[in-house]
Amino acid sequence: MAMQSPPGQSIRDFSTWQPVLRLLRAAKAGKAGVGPVRVAGRIGRGSWSLALPHRMPPPGRASQIEDMQEEMDAVRRVQTAMAAAGVDDVSFSATIEPDGAAVLRLLGPSPAVEPGIGTPHPGALVLVEGSLPEPWRRLPDPTPGAKPAPTADPELLERTLRERIPDAVGATEEEIAAAEARLGVRLPEELKVLYRVTRGRWEDWGDDYDTAVGVFDAVRCELSSVDDLYAAEASTRHWSWQFAAKEAVDTRPDDSVQGVVGSPGWIVFGENGGGDRLAVDLTPGPCGHTGQIVLIGHEESVGAELLADSLTDWVLDREAHPRRDRGEEPPLVAHVNHVSIRSVREAAHPGLEVLSVGVWDGAPFSLAPVIGLPRLRTLAAYAGTLADPREIGGLTGLEFLELGPEDWRVLLDAGAVPRSLSAAAITAYGDHDPLPVVAVANEILALWDRPQIIQTVLGGDLGPLV
Repeated sequence: MAMQSPPGQSIRDFSTWQPVLRLLRAAKAGKAGVGPVRVAGRIGRGSWSLALPHRMPPPGRASQIEDMQEEMDAVRRVQTAMAAAGVDDVSFSATIEPDGAAVLRLLGPSPAVEPGIGTPHPGALVLVEGSLPEPWRRLPDPTPGAKPAPTADPELLERTLRERIPDAVGATEEEIAAAEARLGVRLPEELKVLYRVTRGRWEDWGDDYDTAVGVFDAVRCELSSVDDLYAAEASTRHWSWQFAAKEAVDTRPDDSVQGVVGSPGWIVFGENGGGDRLAVDLTPGPCGHTGQIVLIGHEESVGAELLADSLTDWVLDREAHPRRDRGEEPPLVAHVNHVSIRSVREAAHPGLEVLSVGVWDGAPFSLAPVIGLPRLRTLAAYAGTLADPREIGGLTGLEFLELGPEDWRVLLDAGAVPRSLSAAAITAYGDHDPLPVVAVANEILALWDRPQIIQTVLGGDLGPLV
């Protein structure tokens, strides 16, 4: 099938790809003998993955753009054509003969396939349109008995803020009510007090950065305006199936914060300057307080960190809470490998949700110990670690499965691919040719009647290697 592209666009012109292919061929010169050279890569609108060496800068000088200018120019040529064609991400594989004759195959896109990460191989295959990994479907548990912390003191909070920022412009009751109506929640009194003192709009500061910094110092964060308050629901956290399916929601009886991905009760009111969000928590954990302050980290996908029992505590910089030890309970996510849990049997327990079998130097494992576990939904297994991949057919509750191409081949030939899957991934390592991986991916997609990974074949001549 040919890649769809508007008439007159150059994404399907071999000349668009020539500079990239010449660089990749030169990088492999002398490594492939006298036969054809196979190269592959991935180019997206804002990133790329190409097996190219980077020149070391002279001693005493840091790397500069000029050190990889040729690569950037070659990639930009392709990205410009992609933008014109409305294509966000393309993987490719090419075979180049010694005389320069080349056959280039463009792989993708498919609306059912996520882009690969740092690889030309396809990312996760979305088998059920619109499906979400289980952690992203989880809502926080109700907490009807939760109350504000004893340290919550709206009057003290207001006095403190007015002393720190006496000339601030506060929000009206109508503006606060509009925020509540938009969010669909009743804001805690402490947060209302904060915005009655300052509504956090840049125009109130005359676009004066120093004035804004004074407000930020007073509230100990980069404050959002009352108009920009929002709920940090699960959809606000970036995810891809290949990683999100390996997470788990875990809230224990002594937790102050629920271990969910997001919550309609996490009302974000600022950032810490490093990309992390601060929120008042209206859905605390079993040992938490309504209105406590939590940090939603940009490097984590699940849970939040308790910063203070109340907004008053936060603004007054009172002692933060230490992290609690998670204890010795069996993990919901188990990693079986040569440096962690050392058997599938040891990892098995009724609460197990995710089983990842990694690098292993012993005999391959049977999956018999985990067959029938009620909550097991994700299995990822490194190539060669399963004694019989056909046992996967007995894992009837799987929603995500990640295997190497060879194990997928066994499952497909045996007709044992679990029909419960919502998504899947094929993990290929090193310099594995993407074409066989794409062929396996299309077989899996076909089982769910999902759009295939299309291929566009282009021919051309790169000329002799200089």
